[in-house]
Amino acid sequence: MSISVEVALLSGRTATIEAGLDEEVSTLKRRAQSALGVGRGRLLDSSGSILDGSARIKNARLQHGDSLTFHINKVQASGNSTAFAAILSDGSIVTWGNPKCGGDSSPVREKLRNVQQIQATSQSFAAILGDGSVVTWGHGHTGGDSSSVQDRLKNVQQIQASKGAFAALLEDRSVVTWGMSNFGGDSTAVQDQLKNVQRIQATSGLRGSAFAAILADGSVVTWGDARFGGDSTAVQHQLNKVQHIQASREAFAAILGDGSVVTWGDDLFGGNSSSVQDQLRNVQHIQASHEAFAAILGDGSVVTWGDDQFGGDSRAVQHRLKNVQQIQASFSAFAALLADGSVVTWGEGIFGGDSSAVQNQLKNVQHIQASNSTRGSAFAAILQDGSVVTWGDARFGGSSSAVQEKLKNVQEIQASSGAFAAITADGSVVTWGAGRTGGDSTAMQAQLKNVQQIQASFSAFAALVGTGSVVSWGDAMFGGDSTAVQDNSVAEPDVVLSIRLPQGGENSTCNVWIQVHLRSGSRVHAPSGS
Repeated sequence: MSISVEVALLSGRTATIEAGLDEEVSTLKRRAQSALGVGRGRLLDSSGSILDGSARIKNARLQHGDSLTFHINKVQASGNSTAFAAILSDGSIVTWGNPKCGGDSSPVREKLRNVQQIQATSQSFAAILGDGSVVTWGHGHTGGDSSSVQDRLKNVQQIQASKGAFAALLEDRSVVTWGMSNFGGDSTAVQDQLKNVQRIQATSGLRGSAFAAILADGSVVTWGDARFGGDSTAVQHQLNKVQHIQASREAFAAILGDGSVVTWGDDLFGGNSSSVQDQLRNVQHIQASHEAFAAILGDGSVVTWGDDQFGGDSRAVQHRLKNVQQIQASFSAFAALLADGSVVTWGEGIFGGDSSAVQNQLKNVQHIQASNSTRGSAFAAILQDGSVVTWGDARFGGSSSAVQEKLKNVQEIQASSGAFAAITADGSVVTWGAGRTGGDSTAMQAQLKNVQQIQASFSAFAALVGTGSVVSWGDAMFGGDSTAVQDNSVAEPDVVLSIRLPQGGENSTCNVWIQVHLRSGSRVHAPSGS
């Protein structure tokens, strides 16, 4: 016996589909896709609930003549250091890149349905599903294994991540953590204090990290590595009516309700602001490089502190820092956008702290982006006419002269550690910087049309094109090769050769491994030295 139902798109276009009662809902969905001429999506019943694709028609409470909706979501992509994960229009996920760091989600593939959002540590991913539960994969120690807290991960509203741990904010405003304890994965010592949590922030240290939670009463609870912000007891009495918290790599800075600032964590990373404390009044916003902070005051001036070489000392340009609207940071430099569209920079020159060579071009600037290599960084500024001005280390995107003629009508710029990718008004992409980190997209240029969004990992880019497919380039070990999922499939290639690097990319010290996928489906692992 079969039934006939009407399936409609939000645009109003409809199709009548037949299916047998013993067939699965997924079969009905595929027929609807074909009849409507669309890509992947979700089938919703008359009440707006998502139908389970694995359920039989007769068990899904569908009746002859029912009206269903075929809902197509925009594809979304997220990246960690070495892998990417994309939420497809039907709420499923495809992953690629380093398999051990989240590029292979096959162990949890059946659970990854109706995904709403994804968060990432350096080597793992966490997905929030439509029912508020969480699915994790990737490197187990850095948050890829949430089995110890799985029964508590219910009604999750938001997830925050450090380099090696996750913190989930639940509907009742409590918090659940997992991952490496010295990165904030263990919050048992403060669990009874984590009530009425409003927001969570994390430091991003490679040696250890911490979390800071703002409660409804404006107080703060911290946990994780004490050296890097996990212990705020020395300033706890000052942490009242906290409005916002910003983090450098190993320190926190909190803006209070009266516009003053409280800092803690590693002194060398901005955890000690005593030298400028009397200047930190009426603070509106704080930006951070890896080891310094820059605060914009209510009058548009700027106060900086932290490591001088990372932008903590702005005295050389202090007289020019007036009417500042926003500040962008590279690894160890800052760039301030003023109200008149000009730019002021300071910090390490090779990281973009010296813009004197292009200063006369920095007019009518609308937005600034930064690359972030530890060996040199650069800035890229989009001007009002859609052109681009770059400065900093030429090796990592500081020079765009080779593609300058193509940089017209630029709408958006994304950055990896050492390269830039710009989307132009016609949906094409222009790249420059270190080729191995995504600065060379010539091999994929024919596919880079009608690009809607670009996401970056440490050394690769992934572009979402209008067809809903994904195009990636850059270092294959960091997600630069998405050929295995080009058709929105999750089938693995016949042979994959990859090298695993731990968090931090070029600063990594983890063992190298090789993984080979054979046609038979078996896998061979060869640790370094074997």
